[in-house]
Amino acid sequence: MSGLPAKSQIASFDIDAQYTFTPECPDELPVAGGTEIASQLNAQARFAAYRIGSKDAHSPRAHWVSTPEAPQFTPIDGSHVDMRWNVHAVPGTRGFELIAGLPHPSEYDYFVWKGVELDMHPYGACYHDLEDRLSTGVIEYLRQQGITTVIAGGLATDYCVRVTVLQLLQADFQVILNQAACRGIAPQSTDAALREMQERGALLVKSASDLPHLVTAP
Repeated sequence: MSGLPAKSQIASFDIDAQYTFTPECPDELPVAGGTEIASQLNAQARFAAYRIGSKDAHSPRAHWVSTPEAPQFTPIDGSHVDMRWNVHAVPGTRGFELIAGLPHPSEYDYFVWKGVELDMHPYGACYHDLEDRLSTGVIEYLRQQGITTVIAGGLATDYCVRVTVLQLLQADFQVILNQAACRGIAPQSTDAALREMQERGALLVKSASDLPHLVTAP
């Protein structure tokens, strides 16, 4: 990818930028620096004609919730789950909310809530299941609007951002990952995720300030 297309062909994607993935919710899935990305997400959105968002939306009684006997990251059997996680992103709690500085979900052009079913824990925002079969409608919406390029950021780099980017690439979109608009859970898995996304065709930029240098069309 040598540059950005016309703005009318670009969407910006805020992936799971929720308090549940920040130190403000230490008992959920805190990611260091998670509250710091709003300004970068807003900056990248200025290059796009459409702004897309997503949220995790989980029940505290989901089948994959960790227990003292089966702590977080313990593998779990199921068609649409793979491991246990702490309770997080419960609607009605602080963790469910988008971080300060981002629009209300109603102000986005398209928004996805994922993981509502008790026995399903998707990571990517493009499909409700782990087999990439049941669409959330994001891909179809982007195609309907004539989008060719998606600028992505959110939480966390090594999980939901990674899977969403890979899903978009598989759907033949050009994807730009704004690293300043992301934070990862762990350095090793974050580095591995960045390499994988780049190897699969994503363009990595350090921050939104790099985007003007990619502009090739008005």
